[in-house]
Amino acid sequence: MKKLLFLLIASSVVLIACIGKKTEDNSVLQQEVQTYLDQYNTEYQKLVAAASEGQWVLNTHIVEGDTIAKTNAAISDEAYSKFTGSKLNIETAQKYLKEKDKLTDLQVKQLDYILFFAGNNPETAGDVVKKRIDATNAQTEALFGFKYTIGRDAVTPNKLDGILRESTDLKERLAAWEASKEVGKTLKDGLANLQQLRNASVTPLGYKDFFAYQASEYGMTSEEMLALTHSMINDVWPLYRELHTWARYELAKKYNQPVPEYLPAEWLPNRWGQDWTAMVNVEGLDIDPVLKTHDAEWVVKQGEAFWMSMGFPALPTSFYEKSSLYPAPEGAGYSKNNHASAWHVDLDKDLRSLMSVETNTEWWGTVLHELGHIYYYSSYSTPEVPYVLRTGANRGYHEAFGSMIGMASLQKPLLESQGLITAGVKTDDTQKLLSEALDFIVHIPWGSGVMTEFEYALYAQNLPKDQYNAKWWELVKKYQGIVPPNVRGEEYCDAATKTHINDDAAQYYDYSISNVLLFQFHDYIAKNILKQDPHATNYWGSTATGDFLKKVMAPGATVDWREHLKESIGSDMSAKPMLDYFLPLMDYLKKQNEGRVYTLPEKPVF
Repeated sequence: MKKLLFLLIASSVVLIACIGKKTEDNSVLQQEVQTYLDQYNTEYQKLVAAASEGQWVLNTHIVEGDTIAKTNAAISDEAYSKFTGSKLNIETAQKYLKEKDKLTDLQVKQLDYILFFAGNNPETAGDVVKKRIDATNAQTEALFGFKYTIGRDAVTPNKLDGILRESTDLKERLAAWEASKEVGKTLKDGLANLQQLRNASVTPLGYKDFFAYQASEYGMTSEEMLALTHSMINDVWPLYRELHTWARYELAKKYNQPVPEYLPAEWLPNRWGQDWTAMVNVEGLDIDPVLKTHDAEWVVKQGEAFWMSMGFPALPTSFYEKSSLYPAPEGAGYSKNNHASAWHVDLDKDLRSLMSVETNTEWWGTVLHELGHIYYYSSYSTPEVPYVLRTGANRGYHEAFGSMIGMASLQKPLLESQGLITAGVKTDDTQKLLSEALDFIVHIPWGSGVMTEFEYALYAQNLPKDQYNAKWWELVKKYQGIVPPNVRGEEYCDAATKTHINDDAAQYYDYSISNVLLFQFHDYIAKNILKQDPHATNYWGSTATGDFLKKVMAPGATVDWREHLKESIGSDMSAKPMLDYFLPLMDYLKKQNEGRVYTLPEKPVF
């Protein structure tokens, strides 16, 4: 009885205390912050649209000697930078974040992004930002306006890629590979200038360097990002080592040459050795003959039909009116950026793609990949997602969905369903798996190793200009096991021949992260939605798959990417689904490599 009486008295005291204490009302502060955010978002969207439009012209209509596009792009870029980096916006965001515990999660997320945007364009950096913008635009123009030649004959990038994919003439291959690197000479001074300007742009807000700035978008330090990229290389290294050994012997046989210690760069079917899929022809899965009966527009329309079959809407008419989807016609008087990309011009309904589509398997997968970005843009372009958060949950998410759809578009059941291969045709599943590994596994030492560590050296360690090429080939040999056909002195800048080094800098690890994520999402879709073998799926017509993708895509960057991943598939980021997917290939490669000499170490050395 005494115990009961004590509990009643205690409860009364707590109740009186609660009544006596006035609950803190944060609504006034939240409304003040919301008014600021609404104004910021409105101006931000307007400036992004103008800057994107300027860059679009600069990338799709390059005329030698014409400075108008570059000037207009610079004006728009500077207006965007001036606003996002203004002292007023920086101080306002910092002021409100001091009371973040009184704000909504969505408000805090927007304020964090506002500071991140400011980090690359702070007003306190003075004229450094304008100089960086001008230098970036000049570098873009120099890269994509470059005229490639073999001997005296002009060649397109698509032509160079075709030679490296298909030719068995080593002299022709060498000429094409060397021609593809000539542009680097014209870009070296520009890269050295950008190295300094990019670092100088971000240090005023406390970032150590440009690499650290880019890593911070993941909520990571440079050291944490390098630890992550090293872990991905470690995970795939045993399989990559088998692929590297297999490739050395297979290519030596193909070209009737002695087996090399390391892979000669000009022997590989890609300018940078980042994708070796053309080494394998999967019998029964060659869709080029069917694609050649259609035109490039059909390839794009089929890509749209694929997404629509999963319940996504048709692309807006403006997509086809405003995009640049096909190669510049001969004699057009202008050139264009030939690197495929997707554009969210106004962060709303103005969706575009920049491609040079041709009727082959590579472009079939690329079209599906780029439309993955387009439909991701569309999915989070809703009133629930503020303009500043209309991006992926992290940068790797965007690439993951694009690459996942590209992979799914080449699996046998889907190809059969669309008449791209004969139903019931016999195929070599091991060779198909090998082909996929020559893409997704081969890419990780390149993306997480060569590209990431070169840019870390460039920005975090201030790599001297007279060491660019030596460092590049040191990393290429170390991580990819590839060597150049001849001495590549410092008159060259082979790193700068890669688009991302120039205009999408210090974030190439996004692609490695996306490779891990795509296999996690694909594994989940295959097993839990389609109830199919992950090696043989057909997404086409699966509205349940579409519903899942919409749910994952719709929040944009309003969510924490780690929490969102776990809520979506019940798992943290892990390479296990990718390693499980390729597990059957290890036994095959070990048998193929019996008696062969391995030249890569058993474990990578960092």
